Amino acid sequence: MKNLTDQVTFRHGSKIDTRTAQSPMLTNSGLNEKVTQSTIEYYSTRSQSAGMVIVEYTNVSPNGGPSRSWAKDREQLAIYKDTFIDGLTKIAQALKKDGNKAILQLAHSGREAAYRYTIGGQVEVPSKMDFPWIDYPLHELTDDEVWQIVKDFGSATKRAIQCGFDGIEIHGANHYLIQQFFSAFSNHRSDHWGGNLEKRMNFAIEVSREVMKVVADYAPKNFIVGYRISPEEIHGENVGYTWHESQKLVKKLTGSFDFDYVHLSTMNYAAKPTDSDQNYAQLLGKEIKSPTLEMIAGGIHTVEKMKDALKYVDIVSLGRATLIDPQIAYKLKTGLNKDILLKFNEQSVKNAHLTPGLIELLPNAPYFYMPGVEYLKTLSTVKLGDVVTHDGATNSKNN
Repeated sequence: MKNLTDQVTFRHGSKIDTRTAQSPMLTNSGLNEKVTQSTIEYYSTRSQSAGMVIVEYTNVSPNGGPSRSWAKDREQLAIYKDTFIDGLTKIAQALKKDGNKAILQLAHSGREAAYRYTIGGQVEVPSKMDFPWIDYPLHELTDDEVWQIVKDFGSATKRAIQCGFDGIEIHGANHYLIQQFFSAFSNHRSDHWGGNLEKRMNFAIEVSREVMKVVADYAPKNFIVGYRISPEEIHGENVGYTWHESQKLVKKLTGSFDFDYVHLSTMNYAAKPTDSDQNYAQLLGKEIKSPTLEMIAGGIHTVEKMKDALKYVDIVSLGRATLIDPQIAYKLKTGLNKDILLKFNEQSVKNAHLTPGLIELLPNAPYFYMPGVEYLKTLSTVKLGDVVTHDGATNSKNN
């Protein structure tokens, strides 16, 4: 019988005090891809939100973002050069101050890096094709460019280690570049990187290999490495892959590399595919090789749902719930379950230290709906804050 307050030990020795993680979520707080003071305040407030906090998806390559979901001047964070280390180090320190683990999610946004085009970069994809929702040019990656991105994931991992993070998560979900390579819908290549299922897995495999090599060379022995995956990519008649193919990918990844966990990204943790009476966690869990643990995100908003999700996985991943209440893990550990805040109101917003970008975004995006989100509309937009520079000084956005 698994309990939320169990201590969890990962395969390489790291421990967390509850079976909880904070999902990687955008904060809409970066400035020129750098951490700002509001980014630091947001994460510092969440040092007790979960046993480990997975920091939002962070660019590993110059053209790897910012993504299309980010408003101008409130951008996705990046780690593709050393000038980003100082700000990210401050995030790691802020998250670890109460003994919980800080994980950095590493990503390349692929076709979603719309804002990169507006500032003069190219938007990179496995295969150049028409996407009805995209109105900017796409660049089909050459073989050499793909290998460079693989190396970029390794370089980003080394920087994450330098920043003091306890681990990294490879972002292979949510329609970003790794998923785009795995998807038959978006990958029409006929080289090493595409043509059949095995070749469509190669980008994920080579990224994992490079990351693991860097971890072996530079990281502490108990460094955590996770992989995030969307169990299916099906949009009407467009089928990128099904759970059957996802099973094969997680089997390959966890059989070939020492992953600490696999993180399933879903909208509903209990959802089932149309051709099975088992849910995605059960189906993919069959092929995740022990001692790799399984984690899932998707609509886990209450203690009751956390407990229910633990029937299927080892760790529950909490997203929007930690936006409302940044002390969920602390309250679980201290028996204050009934005091967990479940909706936005004056009290919860005061304690939440949401970034100005989130205050602006959340009430205006139905996709991010959560109880009480309408209250955010009553708040005035706050100044974004100061960007943390490489030398530790700050520069105001308005300078």
